[in-house]
Amino acid sequence: MYANKFGRLMFGLYSRNTAAVCGVVQAQRAGGRSGFSWTAVCRQRTLWLRRSASLESQHHTVPCHLSARSASHSTVDPDEVRRFQLLASKWWDERGEFAALHAMNDLRVPFIRDNLLNEHRLGHPGKPLAGLRILDVGCGGGLLTEPLGRLGADVLGIDPVGDSIGTAQVHTAFDPDLRQRVSYRACTLEDLSEDEEHGGGPYDAVVASEVVEHLADLETFASCCGHVLKPGGSLFITTLNKTNLSYALAIVAAEQLLRIVPSGTHDWEKFISPVDLERLLESNGFSVQSVQGMLYNPVSGAWSWTNSTAINYALHAVKAREDPHTEQAQESTADTHS
Repeated sequence: MYANKFGRLMFGLYSRNTAAVCGVVQAQRAGGRSGFSWTAVCRQRTLWLRRSASLESQHHTVPCHLSARSASHSTVDPDEVRRFQLLASKWWDERGEFAALHAMNDLRVPFIRDNLLNEHRLGHPGKPLAGLRILDVGCGGGLLTEPLGRLGADVLGIDPVGDSIGTAQVHTAFDPDLRQRVSYRACTLEDLSEDEEHGGGPYDAVVASEVVEHLADLETFASCCGHVLKPGGSLFITTLNKTNLSYALAIVAAEQLLRIVPSGTHDWEKFISPVDLERLLESNGFSVQSVQGMLYNPVSGAWSWTNSTAINYALHAVKAREDPHTEQAQESTADTHS
């Protein structure tokens, strides 16, 4: 019953403004279970957003929620590590807690493949990404790492949860075709970035799919991505927007009502809008090429592209071919000698 209601909400009301959505959902549940008010949920989110906007207008630098996540100089949130540690053995259960991530491959794999083919002139029938080196950050059990390897890329998957890496290694071992192209390492992105000898970089692409909403420090994340990428390399991100609608659907509905994902998986305050993410990336030497909305149907278990980025979205950015800081230094030196 709830799945059908949620499906209708996602597709019938999804494109309307958040206040209207919340009002309709409240009406759908009227007369049902007491003690739960969607109106209160939406009002709470709206007040929070207004307070955040007020603080941002007073401080014209980095948004407050980003600066708070940029103080640790570590991308790892210990609470997130503990949470995913408990799920490490369940990555390859296609009907379990990660079912939506398995289904997301239908969108994110072609998104990565097609954008890389647009950036690189490759000609390898059957293995279109052969010759490219990809880093999969926060790879978990390898749900995205393996498909990219099957497309011919040499892929390194990293994750701070050692048990998840163990699960990924065991699963990959069953496919001889992947053994030479896919490898894993239990470490953080900043660890890899600092390890010049064994980091394996620079990479043609970095992928962080459903990862940034779990990180402690986005500034460190963006900086490290730039460090391990080749000039002109691609960064692919899928994540959740920070809207009332994403809170209502991704947390209240998906986690608390429908149990599509385990309760507590997401923290709405860690979500980030495409505008804020683009600003962060551009300040670290990236140019955002495309942003595309994504929509999950819990009834069919399928993802589809949408023009709205109100809930989920995918982003492709490219690292500058010339380091802007190096370029400025060269220009300054040239001016000095002229």
